[in-house]
Amino acid sequence: MRTLGLYLHIPFCKSKCLYCDFCSSPNVSEALRESYVAALCRDLQKTSALCKAHTVDTVYLGGGTPTVLTATQLEEIMETVFSCYRVAKKAEITAECNPATASRETLSRMRRAGINRLSIGLQSAHAQELKALGRLHDFARFRSTWEDARAVGFDNLSVDVMSGIPHQTRESYLETLRLLCALSPEHVSAYGLIVEEGTPFGRMAERLPLPDEETARAMYFDGIEYLASQGLFQYEISNFARAGYESRHNLKYWDCDEFLGFGPAAYSDFGGERFGNTSDVCAYIDGKDVCGERERVSVRERANEYVMLRMRLCKGISRAAFEGRFGMDFSPMAQGLERYVSMGLVSKTADGYAFSPEGMYVSNAILSEILDFS
Repeated sequence: MRTLGLYLHIPFCKSKCLYCDFCSSPNVSEALRESYVAALCRDLQKTSALCKAHTVDTVYLGGGTPTVLTATQLEEIMETVFSCYRVAKKAEITAECNPATASRETLSRMRRAGINRLSIGLQSAHAQELKALGRLHDFARFRSTWEDARAVGFDNLSVDVMSGIPHQTRESYLETLRLLCALSPEHVSAYGLIVEEGTPFGRMAERLPLPDEETARAMYFDGIEYLASQGLFQYEISNFARAGYESRHNLKYWDCDEFLGFGPAAYSDFGGERFGNTSDVCAYIDGKDVCGERERVSVRERANEYVMLRMRLCKGISRAAFEGRFGMDFSPMAQGLERYVSMGLVSKTADGYAFSPEGMYVSNAILSEILDFS
């Protein structure tokens, strides 16, 4: 029996953060949300016929902000998943959560509906930094949401934090991590801010009071060291977890396993093909031209992708696993990675290679040198 991950996109939010380039819209009508949930459930039902040979072992509700939906709407989505798909008894089912949107009652009903993991967006514990990002909550609101989640039975909580944001210092970033770790999270995603074109931040990029490159780099390594001291160990470039709490859904992406994406701008990798959905919410609701062009992935392209994604993981890539999966000689990849061993950026493992902490920080540049997607 093959396993499968489901990604369910909720393209709505209470307000749009200044750095966000995701497919999401703020302050939409209740009628639009209701129509969207019906369309999403219809899509889930229709697609389930292709998945009779699969067991769903991860589900991820992302956004946008899933918790802008009502508890009843979230229950309807989960009921559709459970009724249409074979879901593993111990499946990891995650929902993203904004502290400004989730009540204890909503969280309780989400937990009873089968959602067993929350990813809560903190970003920073400091009011000035949160205001600069366009976030609606403060740390007190985050802590209240955290306590509510624990009270209703969530024992797997992940938190997003961000470094390199306007007005942030090394000291304020470490203070955010200290306040967060006092709550004993199971998982932390610690991302560096990327200023994307087309966002408000992108339009004001030259005027943003961002930390300089040296400070941003120091924050990255400060975070690795501090989180490890609290029992949260890095397992991927931006992700840290207590033993056994690594994100199983995200590991599907990094292992090049199959997943299906539902909702506007959601992507899928299924049956040897990659395909994405329209980003037009109304077109998705109407069911018109929902799925874009399908791309059959060649063995060579998949092999390059596998190296790129596996090297994001701290344990790196195994020669035997690569050769067993693709029937290809790993030597050309090994030769490319070998160039960086003497520089201290790549380390040899028992059966392959992994980035050193220094190498992880510049991994994109290294991988662009050794991989060829042309």
